[in-house]
Amino acid sequence: MSGDLEPITAEGLVELKAELERLEGDERRAIAERILRARELGDLSENAEYHAAKEDQAHMETQIKRLQQRLRSAVVTEMATEGSTFEFGRTAEVVDEDTGVVNTWTLVGPAESDISAGRLSASSPVAKALLGHEVGDVVEVQTPKGTRRLRIQRLV
Repeated sequence: MSGDLEPITAEGLVELKAELERLEGDERRAIAERILRARELGDLSENAEYHAAKEDQAHMETQIKRLQQRLRSAVVTEMATEGSTFEFGRTAEVVDEDTGVVNTWTLVGPAESDISAGRLSASSPVAKALLGHEVGDVVEVQTPKGTRRLRIQRLV
C-alpha cells in the first residue's frame, strides 16, 4: 500500500466521518456562539474569554483538517475473518512469553488504534512482527523496553 494511503476498517471509516461531521457542525456552531458572546463583552484586546474561544477555534480547525486528510487517505481494507494467520482486522490473544501477560489485540489502521481498547495499529512494530503468523508462532520484536517474545495463543 502506498505511503499516502492508510488502511481503515469499514467501522473505523464510519466513526471517522461521524467525528468530522460533529466537529464541522455542532462544535463549529458552539465555538462561533462563544466568540459572539465574548465579543459582546467589550474591548477585545483585554478580553480573555474572546482569546480563549479563538484559541479553541484554531485547535478545532486544525483537528478538522487532520480528520479531513485522514478521510482522503483512508482505504477501507477488508477484515480477515478466516484463515490461520493473524491479519488486518483479526483479533488474537497474544502471550508475552517473559511475563505471561495475555493481551487481546485486533489489528486496525493507525487512525483507529487504541491500545487500551485492544485495537493495535497495524503499522506498529509489534503488529508488523505478528502480522502473517499462525497460532503457536513465537516472534521477537524490539520495543523501547527491549526485546519481547510474543506468542499467538489463539485467533478469535
